[in-house]
Amino acid sequence: MVFWVGALLVGVTSVLFTKAANWAQAVFLHGSQHFWGLPLLLTPAGFVLCAWMAREFFPGSQGSGIPQAIAARHFERSADRHRLLSVKIALGKIFLTIIGLLCGASVGREGPTVQIGASFMLQVARLRGLQHERGLILAGSAAGIAAAFNAPLAGIVFAIEEMSRSFEARTNGLVLYAVIISGLVSLALVGNYTYFGTTSATVTTTLDWVLVLLCGVAGGLLGGLFGRLLLEGTNRAQAWLARQSRMRKLLLPLACGVLVALLGIATQGATFGTGYAQAHSAVAGHALAWYVWPAKFVANLATAISGIPGGIFAPSLAVGAGLGNWLAGFGMKAVSLGAVLGMAGYFAGVVQAPMTAFVIILEMTGNDSNVIPLMVASVLGFGASKLVMKQPLYHALSKNFMPPA
Repeated sequence: MVFWVGALLVGVTSVLFTKAANWAQAVFLHGSQHFWGLPLLLTPAGFVLCAWMAREFFPGSQGSGIPQAIAARHFERSADRHRLLSVKIALGKIFLTIIGLLCGASVGREGPTVQIGASFMLQVARLRGLQHERGLILAGSAAGIAAAFNAPLAGIVFAIEEMSRSFEARTNGLVLYAVIISGLVSLALVGNYTYFGTTSATVTTTLDWVLVLLCGVAGGLLGGLFGRLLLEGTNRAQAWLARQSRMRKLLLPLACGVLVALLGIATQGATFGTGYAQAHSAVAGHALAWYVWPAKFVANLATAISGIPGGIFAPSLAVGAGLGNWLAGFGMKAVSLGAVLGMAGYFAGVVQAPMTAFVIILEMTGNDSNVIPLMVASVLGFGASKLVMKQPLYHALSKNFMPPA
């Protein structure tokens, strides 16, 4: 019963977090459309505020949240796990991610939902003396993904492939039950839906298979490049911050906020927020401007390096959708198909988890007649990414939250 209550809490929190995040993004976009200079004032100030609060009041809440959950599973002592996965950090993560979206940051809520779900399940274990804390972290992470995307299969695959990197018979029952319960909560509160809408675009011609190859290889190389730049940028930023005074540490989020604001103004708001609207439009078959995906790529990178809380899950899918949409425009005209394949190739390249990539995109687009091409694009993206980035991004970032060996 205690476990069920924890899973219910993860589901309810995920749904409420989604509504709050959507509201925050809509408020910012509405304001920026009525006053073009608002981002130049609000975005840098918001970055500074979020980075400062994350460092001073909610240490461990910075960035995506997935590396923290991975790191917590490696700790031997329960107290060390609770240092990264506590109710205080979870609440701070929600609050600061919403503030970030209110200021136009290029962040998603899916990564934070993983840390939130893991934190709640771990707290349940602590209160009631439940065993298998590592398994409960896994279950909370999977439940968070399932509720955030309405993608239960993706939640399970994500837990096995990305979080644990292995099949653990002892804990997979926990993962399954948590995903079912949080998924039922999501269905009850918001109904059944596909995250990016539905598309029936399928690979039928030789030219379409060329597009599969292009999206897989190009997406993987670009995703690997993003991962490498983010990892190196984060490590250098932390080394620089360690030598600075409290006030000088704020220069990094300030500079990142200015860059994100300028990119958003230059692209008429296309790079602000999660990128959901752009990805949804591309999946629906509408051509995006050529500059959207490279600008979103830079905005994602700047936001992630700034140190403010927020995920790269949905923003990465937006980059992949834009890339595939752009590639399909070179004489192929299958822009919807290109968007779906681009998401698979690029996302597999960023996280180096090909099964998670094609399953989550399959569920988010309802494109179940395109399974093999999505698999091919994801595997190609994974292989191409390995040429640029040798280690999975989330696992590499998780080392920043572990004590020195």
